[in-house]
Amino acid sequence: MPTTTTQLTPRTRDLTPPSPALTLTAALLGFALITLDASVVNVALPSIGQALGGGMAGLQWVVDAYTLAFAALMLSTGAFADRARASRAYAIGIAVFTLASAACGLAPNLPELIAARVAQGVAAAVVLPASLSLVRQAYPEPAKRARAVATWGAGGAVAIALGPVAGGALTTVWDWRGIFFINLPLGAVALALLVRSPRSERRPAPLDLPGQLTAVVTLTAVTFAVIEGGTTGVVASLVALVAGAAFVRIELRQAHPVVPLGLFRSRAVSVAVAAGAACSVAFYGVVFLFSLFFQQVQGRSALYAGLMFLPMAALISVTNILSGRLAGRYGARLPMLIGQLLATAGTLGLLWVDERTPPLLVAVLLAPMAVGCALTVPPLTIVMMDAVPAERAGLAAGVLNSARQVAGGLGIAVFGALVSDGFTTGLRESLAISAALFAVTASLSFRLSGRPANSP
Repeated sequence: MPTTTTQLTPRTRDLTPPSPALTLTAALLGFALITLDASVVNVALPSIGQALGGGMAGLQWVVDAYTLAFAALMLSTGAFADRARASRAYAIGIAVFTLASAACGLAPNLPELIAARVAQGVAAAVVLPASLSLVRQAYPEPAKRARAVATWGAGGAVAIALGPVAGGALTTVWDWRGIFFINLPLGAVALALLVRSPRSERRPAPLDLPGQLTAVVTLTAVTFAVIEGGTTGVVASLVALVAGAAFVRIELRQAHPVVPLGLFRSRAVSVAVAAGAACSVAFYGVVFLFSLFFQQVQGRSALYAGLMFLPMAALISVTNILSGRLAGRYGARLPMLIGQLLATAGTLGLLWVDERTPPLLVAVLLAPMAVGCALTVPPLTIVMMDAVPAERAGLAAGVLNSARQVAGGLGIAVFGALVSDGFTTGLRESLAISAALFAVTASLSFRLSGRPANSP
């Protein structure tokens, strides 16, 4: 009967199951957007400085305003995503991130650009855990979910590696505002894909607001002290000490702290966090410094500077996949050790770079450090996840990712302060610090278990 068929057609469409592939694409696109913005801005910094002024300190804040807001708030946004539903949190995060990107592109001065970068970082902190939750919900079968999560993670790794290349191309073809305006159509696509994603369930998740607030104050004050220096830096240091002490006291007394300090009683957790922080200090710091080096010291264009990071980006993408396979076969310790030793040698090899070094040689010398980090990060993540109970895996992942972002932001702050008094000397001091951190974490990693994850 025609009437019966007409009545059933809408219901049949309503019962069409959501597409897991589209959900994964939406989540991956959002994750790639927020990780891209952590590195895409570096090559555009000289152009931003010429247009808006602000000196080295201002350029450091353009990067760190995003990184620190992202890192500090990520401690709590996983709980927020559970309470608000992952799909709703993701939509809110992408919408705010897209609007904040437009504000960055339209910023008439440096303070407004920095404020918009903070808004981007807040939104990014919401998007990351929500996007991972969407992937987990779309793939209930463990084997398929593992592949989907791996694809999601690889998308973020590729995005952050390609950030300097994309930044150089956009700054040259468009101008520095293009690195922010490109987020508008991509954000719209991510929201459109979300329409076919299932509606998430709301889950109870406690929020530690006092701990979150004191963490934000502590991290902001520490960064302010490093970047600004002088009397202001001394005051900021005192604020950081007081807020840090309050944070520790709160976390020890909270039933559901944002950073359970007891996690660090595990050697594996402490080593994983330390190794991840060392990688972030070196990677973010080196990309920041050499983006300036190619343009301000050697007088190259933004496009040329971006292309000098292309070999590094290609090797990171391949090495991330190889590292996971090595960890599965030989255990996490072996690729971690190889990666950190290679990164140590790579940063030491960059010590001989000066304004007369051919740019192509510099591009080659950047590769070992980057490959070393790419070998280290996947297995240290495995170490972290294996060291905690399954029910605390999400919290542990948040702590690890937050620590890595904080370390990257502080690395840029410290390295920027060092090169402000003399670029070549400051560059070498920064590289020496990175090499020392890798050497320390490599020695700590040596004491980890060498068994593969599937060993009895």
